[in-house]
Amino acid sequence: MQHEYALEGDYEALEHLYLAKIERLEEELRDQEQAEHESKQEQMDYFTLWLHQIKTPIAVMSLLQQQLPHTESKKQIEQELIRVEDYTHMALSYLKLEGSTQELDLVEVELDTVIRKVIKKYASLFIYNYIQLEYEPVKLKVISDGKWLEVIVEQLLSNSLKYAVKGKISIYTEGNSLVIADNGPGIRAEDLPKVFEKGYTGLSGRLHEKSTGLGLFLSRKICKRLGHSLEIESEVGKYTKAILHLEQKDLLLFD
Repeated sequence: MQHEYALEGDYEALEHLYLAKIERLEEELRDQEQAEHESKQEQMDYFTLWLHQIKTPIAVMSLLQQQLPHTESKKQIEQELIRVEDYTHMALSYLKLEGSTQELDLVEVELDTVIRKVIKKYASLFIYNYIQLEYEPVKLKVISDGKWLEVIVEQLLSNSLKYAVKGKISIYTEGNSLVIADNGPGIRAEDLPKVFEKGYTGLSGRLHEKSTGLGLFLSRKICKRLGHSLEIESEVGKYTKAILHLEQKDLLLFD
């Protein structure tokens, strides 16, 4: 009997030892997770600050180039500045999306107001690259967040402008969906399922060195937050269509 009591005492001591070890491991894991969270937050804060600061020299360069004489060099500088502004805005939007805890500002948005603002931003690219624009007011109101919706339309139109040089871009609606179509080189069938992956550029992007592989990834991520959806249709050598479905579906505030 004394031997059995001794064994029982050993088991209890061993159990307490294991429980204490598990508790220490859980505490170490919590500390590690907290440290990783703080490190990630510190990085996001740094890059957000950097992106805000870089906007000032970009604005100054934009003002300076406007004072240059009208030459081919000025056209090239203006186009490259637009690309720099786009990449900066894209990165800032991504950081805001990743770290956002704010509620969406869902209101009735005039879609034409958003479209016209984005077209005006890229007006020089249409002119310098001899791209024809087909657009008539769509007269559609949607429930969305105007600022985030503008980011999506910017990304979709920017993509079309990259590949529709001396071509045509059409902006129109089909029901409650906004369509931005171009007659550029198109996307291969095997690339279509991957176009929304982060960093994926496909053959056209690699050949022309114009794509970051972030625009469509960011656009779909925003769509999920807004309750919209996005799809791409394309045929090589004929067209590419970005179709933004604006029906209000389930909102995804965090993913």
